[in-house]
Amino acid sequence: MDILKRVPVREQDPKIRAHNFKEVCLGYNIEEAGEEASRCLKCKNARCITGCPVSIDIPGFIKEVEAGNIKEASKIISQYSALPAVCGRVCPQESQCEERCVRGIKGEPISIGKLERFVADWSRENKIKPEAPSVKNGKKVAVVGSGPAGLTCAGDLAKLGYDVTIFEALHEPGGVLVYGIPEFRLPKDTVVKTEIDNVKALGVKIETNVVIGKSTTIDELMEEEGFDAVFIGSGAGLPKFMGIPGENANGVFSANEYLTRSNLMKAFDENYDTPIAAGKKVAVVGGGNVAMDAARTALRLGAQAYIVYRRSEEELPARVEEVHHAKEEGVIFKLLTNPVKVLVDENGWVKGMTCVKMELGEPDASGRRKPVVIPNSEFDLELDTVIMSLGTSPNPLISSTTKGLDTNKYRCIIANEENGQTTKEGVFAGGDTVTGAATVILAMGAGKAAAKGIDEYLKDKK
Repeated sequence: MDILKRVPVREQDPKIRAHNFKEVCLGYNIEEAGEEASRCLKCKNARCITGCPVSIDIPGFIKEVEAGNIKEASKIISQYSALPAVCGRVCPQESQCEERCVRGIKGEPISIGKLERFVADWSRENKIKPEAPSVKNGKKVAVVGSGPAGLTCAGDLAKLGYDVTIFEALHEPGGVLVYGIPEFRLPKDTVVKTEIDNVKALGVKIETNVVIGKSTTIDELMEEEGFDAVFIGSGAGLPKFMGIPGENANGVFSANEYLTRSNLMKAFDENYDTPIAAGKKVAVVGGGNVAMDAARTALRLGAQAYIVYRRSEEELPARVEEVHHAKEEGVIFKLLTNPVKVLVDENGWVKGMTCVKMELGEPDASGRRKPVVIPNSEFDLELDTVIMSLGTSPNPLISSTTKGLDTNKYRCIIANEENGQTTKEGVFAGGDTVTGAATVILAMGAGKAAAKGIDEYLKDKK
């Protein structure tokens, strides 16, 4: 065994997985996990922990994996994270915990994410469930949204004895975990459902089909339904568009709508009556993880799929692993390319897209080199579907129906980063609704911080 090299992770063959929605990564077995865990240096002042938004005791759980005490490893992780099987699959560990791993200085960092996933999957397969607290403290907290921020906040508060109810706008709980991330990256009926059931096992109640701002309001929850505090973790589900000609044509989707139809409404399954204009030639405009998810979904639905991105591969915001998988599966990358017009046929349907070639100039405000149009570089791309994956912003419904809740110019709720407190007393917020679109683990970190803030706030009110 070469201690400087990671134990490889088994994956589906690209030629096979490009035609199915089964999970790409197959994970470690117990022997592989033990071997990978043995590479860990068990640092006393572990830098990896400081890179984790929920501060998991990483050396602690890895030590137990190496010893074969997987149940103990699971106990350690569950003290910090309500969604370990999710995080082990979708967190950008390479820019967080693994980036700070000391082993990575002279070799490859420990596969912390894959080890977390192994422990979580073992716990699910062996039916390990968290125990609900035996004593309640008599305080009620409402949580708006059942995504990673809401589930984390609710789980942490339930452990402290609070009576917690989550209100979810859609018909299935899970937020972005169920509607945004495809099945081949995050299985819903096994992984996501189990993590949600584990939160319920702590005593958390979840009410679906409740649109806060329409079905009821934050003010009504507090003034009429007796909730002592509210956490808003409603995410950022309002898509952005380019504003180019032809963008309103049939066959133009936001990535949110496209992925929601495929994931939550099972449009990829012929047994479900949820149509989606899958298309035979699909272009996804954007370069983030959501763009990769949309392109890889289109590919699996039978399309020739393109990623159209105005910068070079070096600037792609998506995870390296997602870009690698997309390329392996056959997604075509049109880099340094920007759309200027969607071409529409006589019936109002997409027939193509006019693009221009770009080159990189001086860095802009984000620190990345600014793309500049190359003169006379226009060309047409023949298409029947265009998916815009340009980011999202929070829906203003909640903030516009809640008295005293301030937002910034981006419609994000203004909240204290350390404890989630908003400008309205007793109302806390965190995740994408505060920061704009970000990662699952950052939303979880915000939910965790807000749970602590709510606990301190309600204790002070006694």
